[in-house]
Amino acid sequence: MFRALFKLVLLVVILVAVGGFFLGWWSARPTLPEGGAVATAGRAGAERAREVGAKIGEKTAVAAQQAKEALGDGAITAKIKAKMALDDHVKALDLNVDTVNGDVTVSGKVRSNAERDRAIALARETEGVRRVVDKITVARAR
Repeated sequence: MFRALFKLVLLVVILVAVGGFFLGWWSARPTLPEGGAVATAGRAGAERAREVGAKIGEKTAVAAQQAKEALGDGAITAKIKAKMALDDHVKALDLNVDTVNGDVTVSGKVRSNAERDRAIALARETEGVRRVVDKITVARAR
């Protein structure tokens, strides 16, 4: 999950850098030539710049939405793990929680069916969870 978040953040940084380059934010040229006169390419150049700016804006908005979703999934996972850590009946270190678009998968080994049921209940009652997939196995008594 952190790899996907890192890729998303990297994508946003690249898009902003490309947008800045096309808009001239980081241009090495001075803002006004020596004579003080500024020449333009006319309306066609300005319209093209607006089109490119609009496309970059759309891509940035999509990347921001993806980042928001990824951070939301991370928050859900953190809430569930915190609930499990604070619960006396669940051994949270033995369980793995993964969240993708609100769908939570809980996996790992527990000591009893009661512990499994409690872990699943904690996941289901967490705000933002759409569905819980139970991949927990109950360890056999020795």
